[in-house]
Amino acid sequence: MSTRRATGLRAWVLQRVTAVYLGLLTPVLLWRLVIAPPADHAEWRAWAAQPLVSVALLLFFAALFLHAWVGVRDIVIDYIKPFAPRLAVLTLTGFGLLACGFWVLRILFLAAVRAGA
Repeated sequence: MSTRRATGLRAWVLQRVTAVYLGLLTPVLLWRLVIAPPADHAEWRAWAAQPLVSVALLLFFAALFLHAWVGVRDIVIDYIKPFAPRLAVLTLTGFGLLACGFWVLRILFLAAVRAGA
């Protein structure tokens, strides 16, 4: 088995695992945020600061960003053949997803800190 196949299989498995987690948690989050939304920002912060919710949200966004990365990477590799544009698109995508990840971490951290204050 070549390394390329292992990478492809690994990406395929990651895509499926993250899709399952996203598919299971999305209805729960939609119910909580759309059907039974918090009354105000303080209530949202208190809800998001609960340890189980914080971990679930952190895993949700990690799965979302990983799922997006694998999908975009596969599309870019398939359709952008020249190396320089491919590298540029993958680099921009990676930095964009990392920036979004740090933003989510900041939001969850501040929700936890301010809910405890």
